[in-house]
Amino acid sequence: MKKGQVVEGIIEKIDFPNKGIVTVEDHDANGNSLGMRKVIVKNGIVGQKVSCSINKLRKGKAEGRLLEVLEKSPLEVESICPHFGACGGCTYQNLPYENQIEMKSNQVKELIDQVFVNRQEDPEKSYTFEPIHPSPVQYGYRNKMEFSFGDEYLNGPLALGMHKKGSFYDIVTVPECQIVDADYRFILTTVLDYCRENQLSFYHKLRHTGYLRHLLVRKAQKTGEILIALITTTQEAHDFSNLTNQLVHLEKEGKLTGKIAGILQTRNDSLADVVQSDETVILYGKDYFYEELLGMKFKISQFSFFQTNSLGAEVLYETARSYVGDLNADGKKDKVVFDLYSGTGTIAQMLAPVAKKVVGVEIVAEAVEAAKENAELNGLHNCEFIAGDVLKVLDDVTDKPDFIVLDPPRDGIHPKALTKIINFGVDQIVYISCKPTSLARDLAVFLENGYRVVKVTTVDMFPGTVHVESVILLHRKNI
Repeated sequence: MKKGQVVEGIIEKIDFPNKGIVTVEDHDANGNSLGMRKVIVKNGIVGQKVSCSINKLRKGKAEGRLLEVLEKSPLEVESICPHFGACGGCTYQNLPYENQIEMKSNQVKELIDQVFVNRQEDPEKSYTFEPIHPSPVQYGYRNKMEFSFGDEYLNGPLALGMHKKGSFYDIVTVPECQIVDADYRFILTTVLDYCRENQLSFYHKLRHTGYLRHLLVRKAQKTGEILIALITTTQEAHDFSNLTNQLVHLEKEGKLTGKIAGILQTRNDSLADVVQSDETVILYGKDYFYEELLGMKFKISQFSFFQTNSLGAEVLYETARSYVGDLNADGKKDKVVFDLYSGTGTIAQMLAPVAKKVVGVEIVAEAVEAAKENAELNGLHNCEFIAGDVLKVLDDVTDKPDFIVLDPPRDGIHPKALTKIINFGVDQIVYISCKPTSLARDLAVFLENGYRVVKVTTVDMFPGTVHVESVILLHRKNI
């Protein structure tokens, strides 16, 4: 097998996150068989016959770039989204939802089982793996979208949407995107039409020139409030009054099911392709809106961290709360809970009514301020939120936890922070993870340091995509 060689085979399974496994016969330079070899090819589904071009060979592993689906999978269905395939936002919209969640659940179980196998322990006797919790809705579930400006091909017309699959530069306009509701689609189309009519330029990431960068739309599932932010550079100047009026008119005409809370222009001259603010101007309304979750109210700004599937978030946090169990089983409301990587404090506020005190630690200062404001909004006065890196904050915090909840970013917990968390010696820990490979890595460290896994479950927050949330309950071995 050599680079550039084209091989064909049937995808046998999908490893997390989207690594299809194809077994092909390998040959040497003279055509002699070297036996069967596994090739990783991304973005397919089980049962498809595919052709792929070998682009990586190392340490006995081969990776291929998908060229063509030669035969459809028996499981395959037509996606209801006309942009599927070209758009890089979704991977599995051509797979029935029940198969999607079965695949995700199996992927997480395999990763965690392997941790026990590496320890020469029987996974089936070591912990309980509970069934996956599906998303309450399969389509229109996202409460936040960051659309990018660009062109669909070099020097093509202005586009606004998602990155083309496999491309860093090309943008696919997605006026029929199915993971958001119709309000997003009306807003996207209105903004794109306006920018085309006014011949506004987009920001070229290579040349670092141009004006339009992103369109950020957030909408609350429960309150229906909408926040719209147009992200531009300062390289040009434009009066967006007419666009603002057009957007507000959408609501007045009854085309939107939600209510626009605010329209912003956010100026960002960073060289990085990120949505951030050097300066934000309110064009209409206010720069925040409210969402409700599990009976609590949350104030959300354009950059606030908040789970992107509100209904799914309720399932996730209810699951986490059930894993926490009864903090007052001994009849005393005297427990101190640490909520590490606390974001805007959703979990902390969920546990505050049954705890003596909850301490949340979050590195994003804006999220901490939002958490404080939200706790006050919900009448919770036993929450303390600290801005800082968990690794450093744990050296200075004076409270000692009785229970710890972890919800780290995708890369998991810093090894030194993990050691500090373990050294608190709490009897129970609930770990929420958005990346099961990071969870498996951290889990191995917990097991090496006197913890055991009690149970694990998964929650699908992102139908049609590769992502899945996991919730795991850890006990010290002496309880």
